[in-house]
Amino acid sequence: MSDPSFMVESMFDPTGLAVVDPHADEAALIAQISELEQVKSAAAAGQARAAAALDELRRRDEADSGVLAAERGRGVASEIALARRDSPARGARHLRVAKTLVHDMPHTLAALETGALSEWRATLIVREAADLSTEDRRILDAELCADVTKLDGVGDKRITAAAKQIAHRLDDRAAAERAAKAAADRRVSIRPGPDAMAYVTALLPAAQGVSVYAALNRAATTIVDHRSRGAVMADTLVERVTGRPAGTPEPVAVNLVISDETLLGGDNTAAVVEGYGPIPASVARSLVDAAVTDERSRATLRRLYRHPKSGALVAMESQSRCFPRGLAKFIGLRDLTCRTPYCDAPIRHRDHAQPRNRGGPTSARNGLGMCERCNYVKEASGWHVCAGDENGVHTAEFTTPTGMRHHSTAPPPPGPPPIAVSEIETRIGIAIAQHAA
Repeated sequence: MSDPSFMVESMFDPTGLAVVDPHADEAALIAQISELEQVKSAAAAGQARAAAALDELRRRDEADSGVLAAERGRGVASEIALARRDSPARGARHLRVAKTLVHDMPHTLAALETGALSEWRATLIVREAADLSTEDRRILDAELCADVTKLDGVGDKRITAAAKQIAHRLDDRAAAERAAKAAADRRVSIRPGPDAMAYVTALLPAAQGVSVYAALNRAATTIVDHRSRGAVMADTLVERVTGRPAGTPEPVAVNLVISDETLLGGDNTAAVVEGYGPIPASVARSLVDAAVTDERSRATLRRLYRHPKSGALVAMESQSRCFPRGLAKFIGLRDLTCRTPYCDAPIRHRDHAQPRNRGGPTSARNGLGMCERCNYVKEASGWHVCAGDENGVHTAEFTTPTGMRHHSTAPPPPGPPPIAVSEIETRIGIAIAQHAA
């Protein structure tokens, strides 16, 4: 949360927008919902103008200070993300959209301001115009949004298709270059799903994506058993990726953080799988049981201790410049995701809150789990990070170049103290994936 001492005086009291007349009829309530949607769009337009102005002002000030051109504006997107209580990745998107709207697409910005477009639909239009020249971008802007009546009743897919068609007509070469660039960004990601499941998502070129789905769909058509069509497709995906039949164990290493009481069956506090998140106690116990009873598995048990009052994991110290492997693993288990407020990205770096070259110790207290983007941003001019301890809970305070302060605390580990960490390095990987995917 931002430090109130740095908050500027609000232009108006927004609490009035949340008031609803308890005696209003249906028509009045619908009218209020519609009007508030217009307010949201107008606010988004105001945020876009403010973001673009901030970026321009920061770059001008840094140019006057002699900052290299390549370094100017570094960290502005992260500041915008913090101000909007959003992730750094979305902050970067907000800034890109804002600069494009303000400088190149006045009709789209006006449509957003009047409520003819939502912020997301304006973002979709800007995304399709991203690789066009400034002149072509302005043509697309005029064709699509100069007459706002054309936007009535148009959903996300239609507005994206319309912007894409104009962009391809104006510069087909840019569209081809963009497709090539997108193909280089193909990737696979995972995120938690409900009920100890997980979403494994592959971003692929269209032809490859269609062929993958067609192959899975064909398998579901030819295999008839007790499983549902979706289950057959999922099992086929697992089999073809791993080279093993679904349900067959595969060697993996999994960090399972579980309290001793949960492990021994006396408590049902959720456990945590590193890189995934909470799982039910019964599922966690079954994973440990499988690791212990399977002759092909190797399970190791390590004990970590929590603060007697706060329950936070205790610190470990080191004189090394780089975080030793054990300390780095400890920080990862303590922080779970990037410690920048609102950033849920996976931890890629373990770094010093107070830099080592300024006397910062290599310790659990001064160590932070960070994603790559946030770690580089905090090194930019004007950024300061201070780590500490509040009643046994690890904290970090991020101060931006504008003087805003934002706080983050390490998430509490599961269960009462002490904590046992069962590091299962075994052939139960697919069993875990089936419970968690």
